[in-house]
This record gives sequence, structure tokens and C-alpha cells, in this order.
Amino acid sequence: MIRFLLTIPPILFCALLPARTLMVGKNHSFTSIRRAVEAAKDKDTIIVLPGLYKEGNIIIRKSLVLIGHGYPVLDGEKKFEIITVSGIHIVIRGFQFQNSGVSAMNDFASVKVIDAKNILLEDSRVIHSHFGIHFSNSASVTIRNNTIIGSPGTEQNTGNGIHLWKCMNAIIENNRVSGHRDGIYFEFVTGSVIKNNISEKNIRYGLHFMFSHNDTYSGNTFSRNGAGVAVMYSKNVKMEKNHFRQNWGASAYGILLKDITDSRIEQNEFYKNTVAIYMEGSSRSEIIKNNFTENGWALKVQASCDENMFQYNNFYGNSFDVATNGTNVLSTFINNYWDKYEGYDLDKNGTGDIPYHPVSMYSMVIEQNPNAVILMRSFLVSLLDKAEKALPSLTPEALADKQPLMHPFKL
Repeated sequence: MIRFLLTIPPILFCALLPARTLMVGKNHSFTSIRRAVEAAKDKDTIIVLPGLYKEGNIIIRKSLVLIGHGYPVLDGEKKFEIITVSGIHIVIRGFQFQNSGVSAMNDFASVKVIDAKNILLEDSRVIHSHFGIHFSNSASVTIRNNTIIGSPGTEQNTGNGIHLWKCMNAIIENNRVSGHRDGIYFEFVTGSVIKNNISEKNIRYGLHFMFSHNDTYSGNTFSRNGAGVAVMYSKNVKMEKNHFRQNWGASAYGILLKDITDSRIEQNEFYKNTVAIYMEGSSRSEIIKNNFTENGWALKVQASCDENMFQYNNFYGNSFDVATNGTNVLSTFINNYWDKYEGYDLDKNGTGDIPYHPVSMYSMVIEQNPNAVILMRSFLVSLLDKAEKALPSLTPEALADKQPLMHPFKL
């Protein structure tokens, strides 16, 4: 038997050994997480018991499972990145990360993942960090059930809550993010899903897309951010069943769409945003079955947009339903419900017999002279709008819903 064991190659012999569990905590084999990581082999599990751990930057390059019991605290002392991960098949669960370092040169994070694959980060808390969770050049990653609370300063010196750069096949779900520059940031991220997250009270955007294609975000809530969501220079993005609420301010949007194509915005709720959807240079997208309620502007569709379809949307109590900056209309509006529509339905087919022109003269005036907003709800403005409806001259005649719904569309 001994002779047989001696003939087994060392690498194969190591592979035959069972995975171990290493305990970290007072009165256990290890009192340091760093030492446990150094001693561990691939596929081992490290269990960390409650306590305060100040160990600088812990680097993980092995395939490990790192589990915290009772939310042990890893403190970066406002000087260090707390955990840096690079490798495959790594799980981190059940910790509180706090006080990561801040640097003008480096994107210090509580958890940074670089050149990795099959990573799971879940059920953890991140507080008072520069960047909360930062992934780059990674694939098949999952970030879920985490609470990430920042300490907002200026936009320049505050990091993002969840930051992904050059990643693919990521799942971001059931996280709560607040107090960062952007709650969730995607740049060069493809084939990924963002679902059921709450992103609120962030300085700039609740969610920020840049050059990210074939992604979906659904079931999320974006509230009281500098702006809800920005999707820029991207294509094939699905935006479904999200809630955009009270993103209010001088330049605040529910969604900002800039130079995006072939995307879909469906069954979302836009409530009390300065502008629910702002579109610039965007083409071939479908905006269908959404509710726009009590926004300043429901839609701002710039003349640079074309071949977009607006259908089966409901517009309730918005100050302005649609605004544009030109008379050239290359998108289609049909079968939407407008609460300001004053037409009739003689044939009782559920759609109005006369078209609805959602762009008011006053909205065109404000587009050219924003200070004119001071006249809102004045008698003069009402008189001008009535005159414009009778004798259109300034508003784009082609921007009309030729078959407006008489009753709200049931989502």
C-alpha cells in the first residue's frame, strides 16, 4: 500500500485530498483571515467568526469559499482596499466591509475583483467605502443580496456602489445601494442582467450604462437620485418593469437615452420625475405599455431620434406630455392614452376619432426659453395653447397620435 501511494504523482495526490474547513476567530486555529487564506488550498472553505479584523488588503488567488458568521467586520481603516480577488470559483458571503481607502489615483474598493471567472459575492454589507464592489475583466459573476451604503461627498471624490468594467454574463440582483456617485455602473458589459435592486439617493445616476450591449434590467427601483438611469452608446438593452420615482432636479431624468438603438422600454412606472424619458440620437426602440404619472415632462424626444415606437402608454397628470426641439418627427405615436385628450369616439371602437397632438405651444416656448416656465398655469399660456390647437403654426403637425385610446391601457 505504501509503495502504491509513493507512485502517485504529487499533483494527483493533492487532488485526491478532501477539501478542508479552516476556522478563523478567537480560540481557533487561525486568528487572522490573511493567514488562513495563505494556508488554504483550492476548494477549501474558510469560516470567519464574529469580530473586528484590521488586516490591510487581503488578496485571494485560490478557489476558496470565504464565509462570515454573524457578519464579522473587515475594516480598511480608510487606508486600504479590503479584499482583492483574482481567479476562478470563489465565493464570499456574510461579511461587513467598512472604511475602504480613498485614492485619487486608484479605484480603491471594499471588494475588488480582477481577471476572474465564476465569482459569487452575496449577503454582505458595505459601508463608508470609496467604491463598494468593483469588478473588471471578469465573466460569469453574481452579486446579490448585498447592502451598499456610501458616504456621499462631491461627484469627483465619490466612487460607485457596484462597478463593472469589461465584464460579461453578470447577474446583479436584490442589492440595495445608496450614497454613491452611481449606484450601479456598467461599462463594456455584455449579456448581463440587473434585477430587483433598489438604487436610491445617489449623487449622479441610480444606474449608468456605457457601451454595454445585450443587457436587461428589470424589476428595479430608482428613486431620489441625481437622475434615475442613463443608457448611453448601447444597443439591444431591455428595460422592463422598473420603477423610476422622484428623480427630481434641474437635470434629473427617469431615463436618459443617448445614442442607443434597437432597445425596449416596457411596463415601467415613471412617477414624479423632472423628465421621465429624455431621448437624444436614439433609434429603432420600442417604448410600450408604460405609465407616466405626475412628471414634469413625460417625454422629451429630440429631433435627432428616429424610428422609435410609442404605443399603449398611459399619460396621467404630467405638466407636459411630450416636448421636442424641432419640427422634424421621425418616430411613431399610436394607441396611447392621454388624460388631456378632448376628442370623441363616435364609432365606439375604443380609440379617438381625431388625432391628439401632445406637444403644446408652451412646451415649444420653454424649449427655446427655459425662463418662460415661470408662466406655467397662467391664463395667458392657456389662451396661447388653445389658439395653437385651432391654428397650428409652431408645434410639429406630424407629431400626433392618430388613434389615441379613450381609456387607459391595462398593463
